[in-house]
Amino acid sequence: VQLQASGGGLVQAGDSLRLSCTTSGRTFSRYNMGWFRQAPGKEREFVAAITWAGGTIRYADSVKGRFTISRDTAKSTLYLQMNSLKPEDTAVYYCAADRDRGSLRIITGYDYWGQGTLVTVSS
Repeated sequence: VQLQASGGGLVQAGDSLRLSCTTSGRTFSRYNMGWFRQAPGKEREFVAAITWAGGTIRYADSVKGRFTISRDTAKSTLYLQMNSLKPEDTAVYYCAADRDRGSLRIITGYDYWGQGTLVTVSS
């Protein structure tokens, strides 16, 4: 499975961005999918995740109410709509796929990773 994240950029505080993660292969619908981010000098952290059928969604407390994760099985694409962006949201955002459908928040449970897309939020 290959993942390709896109949609990052430089925005001002309060703006919105939508990240996309396209996947190869026909197994997208079987995987739990997640978004993680890594700010400069910090460890990679959980942002949001969605189960393979879309029935369960989880968010980090820091983005709850501002970010929305979704998936389009027909397009094999994962999305992250980010609203009301803050400077502390600045990071490289990664999408990831979990074939074993484990815990959504656990970074080590994800098997495949995209290359990341940079989001920079200026104050």
